[in-house]
Amino acid sequence: MAGTDTTGTTGAGGGRERPIVIVGASLGGAKAAEALREAGYRGGIVLIGEEHELPYERPPLSKGYLLGKEPRDKIYVHPPQWYAEHDVTLRLGIAVVAIDPAAHTVTLADDGQVEYAKLLLTTGSVPRRLPVPGADQDGVLYLRRVEDSDRIKEALRPGARIAVIGAGWIGLEVAAAAREAGAEVTVLEAAELPLLRVLGREVAQVFADLHRDHGVDLRFGVQVTELTGSGGTVSGVRLGDGTEVAADAVVVGIGISPATGLAEAAGLELDNGIRTDEHLRTSDPDVYAAGDVANAYHPLFGKHIRVEHWANALNQPQTAARSLLGQPDAVYDRIPYFFTDQYDLGMEYVGYVEPGGYDQVVFRGDPATREFIAFWLSGGRVLAGMNVNVWDVTDPIRELVRSGRVVDAKALADPTVPLTEV
Repeated sequence: MAGTDTTGTTGAGGGRERPIVIVGASLGGAKAAEALREAGYRGGIVLIGEEHELPYERPPLSKGYLLGKEPRDKIYVHPPQWYAEHDVTLRLGIAVVAIDPAAHTVTLADDGQVEYAKLLLTTGSVPRRLPVPGADQDGVLYLRRVEDSDRIKEALRPGARIAVIGAGWIGLEVAAAAREAGAEVTVLEAAELPLLRVLGREVAQVFADLHRDHGVDLRFGVQVTELTGSGGTVSGVRLGDGTEVAADAVVVGIGISPATGLAEAAGLELDNGIRTDEHLRTSDPDVYAAGDVANAYHPLFGKHIRVEHWANALNQPQTAARSLLGQPDAVYDRIPYFFTDQYDLGMEYVGYVEPGGYDQVVFRGDPATREFIAFWLSGGRVLAGMNVNVWDVTDPIRELVRSGRVVDAKALADPTVPLTEV
């Protein structure tokens, strides 16, 4: 969907006003455009994305859409007519190849230029590629874009042999979808348990048991050395001990990296993403960043954190929009949140814990039943909480995290004590 004139807008006095330009037609980009209009901004907005799709949400790509339970039109942030109705110039199917902060311009792949008054980067992240021989064959799949989900969906047939490399959130959600489709699934993971860095041993075991109970062949502590195949099509995964896992398709989920190439070339400060302050402003006062790509200072935690989850892309643009409009009280201090659905397990997680950054895990309920709440504590303070098949508790968990108070671990573990009274 091409926009009209993308070089600027004409002001009331006949002079041209430079628009706010958003690079990254993602959930974050679309929500930022929405937030700007809701805040009363009437100037030009140009939203540029290299994909041909309307801005869409990514969680369905490994959940409902991949399972065939959600139609394609449900993934889009706004219907097609929304952009014209809100005077947002949408440029799809074209990449931004350079940013010139001094000239306040972005250069497009067709050599066109777009001037900006302020710039917001919502460029997201890219999947890490598997660095082994044979990884460029047909049938080696990654999940980031809607067309990736379509390709994986085609591979998930009854009886198909699916190898999943990486037991993170994407890997496990794809494994669950594959099993529900009737495929035979092997998950290969270098660590001793799935999600070990994220959840720690105590809770990671829950997800290992879940997938084994649903017939997934989980192999931990393995090293992938080669993807085998013939005629340019993958047929298996060779491990460090010489074992080969036969596969009709291989799904690689070994993490993502922030898409910082444009920012780096433009001279913006980087640090595990684009480094921003609590207002989501970068080292250039007219350039902001939000979503996966932003390593933002979080005033509650007193440090910079980068969160690779849907809720960040959904909520950070509201703060970014207010900051773009010069509102000094626009500060992003929301507690990180994410969720997953795998088989009959639904989970929500609120909080932030660095790997190894806790000294105690407290369970409210029995993990073996997969109906419980887990809390990660340090020095008696709740850093994060995860509710599994227990609902309507995210708000009190969030308040426990935000309060920073020392809690009574026994009361925290006691289901008869309301969380609001812990």
